[in-house]
Amino acid sequence: MTKPLLPTLKHKKTSRDEVLAGEYLPFNLFLAEEWASFRADTALTLTFDEVKRLRSMGDPIDLEEVQRIYLSLSRLLSSHVESSQKLFQQRHRFLQMKATVKTPFIIGIAGSVAVGKSTTARILQELLKRWPSSPKVDLVTTDGFLYPNTVLCTQNLMERKGFPESYDMRLLLRFLSDIKTGLSSVRAPFYSHLAYDVLKDRYITVDRPDILIIEGLNVLQIHNLPRDGRTVPFVSDFFDFSIYIDAEILNIRKWYMRRFIQLWKTAFQNPQSFFHRYADMKLEKACSIAEGVWTNINLRNLEENILPTRPRADLILHKGADHMVEKVALRKL
Repeated sequence: MTKPLLPTLKHKKTSRDEVLAGEYLPFNLFLAEEWASFRADTALTLTFDEVKRLRSMGDPIDLEEVQRIYLSLSRLLSSHVESSQKLFQQRHRFLQMKATVKTPFIIGIAGSVAVGKSTTARILQELLKRWPSSPKVDLVTTDGFLYPNTVLCTQNLMERKGFPESYDMRLLLRFLSDIKTGLSSVRAPFYSHLAYDVLKDRYITVDRPDILIIEGLNVLQIHNLPRDGRTVPFVSDFFDFSIYIDAEILNIRKWYMRRFIQLWKTAFQNPQSFFHRYADMKLEKACSIAEGVWTNINLRNLEENILPTRPRADLILHKGADHMVEKVALRKL
């Protein structure tokens, strides 16, 4: 089980600062109610129906949660984007450079399977798009940068799909480099969750957005550095701000199984679904298979690769058992 965001206190009165320090030493920690106050006069621009459309299966996020957590986060990100733009202008004046294409502000969102990354990404995209300046905000998931199933099968990696080695990192890094260079019409591969595969000759085109959100399991992942000091780029090197969605492992497992059952009743019934073979199984047998996938693939990936990247994020949203954010950790400047 993951360590709790805040330490358990027994038989000792501890100052608020000591409690908030917890395990995240370089972070300021806030309970959700305190974090909600930072929204100030930020207007709620989403409706109930829009939130319902944006949330992923099994994620109960509602308008109240958007008000409590995501309006404050939107306001924070707005200040970061504004500061980044000012720094861009100041640096060009300092270097006496001619006007050049402004590069997008890139936000990375990481976390486990079933923890709510996709919902967070879509909610933030909609909120950021509705700022008074009406910025162009694009969203790309790293699923498209997985190797195709044919490649994974050839390399015996289907059972490690989602692990760092299952991604075409060269392609992902080239994509991010092109985005940061300010190139137009940069293409990202398209991933179909129905087919459970990257679709050949289908792409998502990203054309110089003001903000780009990159969502994926391992976007904060690092690897061993060479001893000779050669340049080794990481995906997170291209991020201007990063978010980690956190929760206790027992809760994530519960959400994963709940989502699997919902998919078994719905999407798996589609003959075109990669998982259609589960549709005719009894629920008990299908759940047994899902438990194996969770234990042998998703849990291992979480413990070995995803969770260790949590302290590298700029902001951590820690969810409780009800899937709602309980605590927010913001990295100190």
